[in-house]
Amino acid sequence: MLLVLSLMSASCVSSSLLALQQVLDSMPPVRAMQIRVRDYRDGCLRLAAPLAANVNDKGNAFGGSLASALTLSGWALVTLQLRLAGHDAEVYVADSHLRYLSPVHEDLAAQAQAAPDADWATFLSTFAQRRKARIAVVATQPGVDGRPAAELSGRFVAFARG
Repeated sequence: MLLVLSLMSASCVSSSLLALQQVLDSMPPVRAMQIRVRDYRDGCLRLAAPLAANVNDKGNAFGGSLASALTLSGWALVTLQLRLAGHDAEVYVADSHLRYLSPVHEDLAAQAQAAPDADWATFLSTFAQRRKARIAVVATQPGVDGRPAAELSGRFVAFARG
């Protein structure tokens, strides 16, 4: 029984990630960045994009591309959590703070997860009751020696459709 639920859950996650990729591909600026949903594991959603499509005049990642990839990873994470809980919602970034810590000379690899003080159960419960909710998310671009090259902290809001 547990194996069946695990496979069903994995299938649900897989189809939800595919749906997220389709939404990303439908946005011309995102499509130009060649952003791809890599995976979702242990509460962390990962996006990737080739450096070649996001390079600046110095040969490293363009800051605007980093900002977009980090923001989109947070948006995708919140959207995924809502879909997995069976909710149909519009998700927006309410506010964010971004720190560029070092140049990125490799492909973009944004990864987002709920902020340490955020709680998905509370977010989803609030959404179910009020048809809207907000949650804090942290997204990072890995850098050298396991340190982040860029960090975004932001609040994302969701509104029920219809």
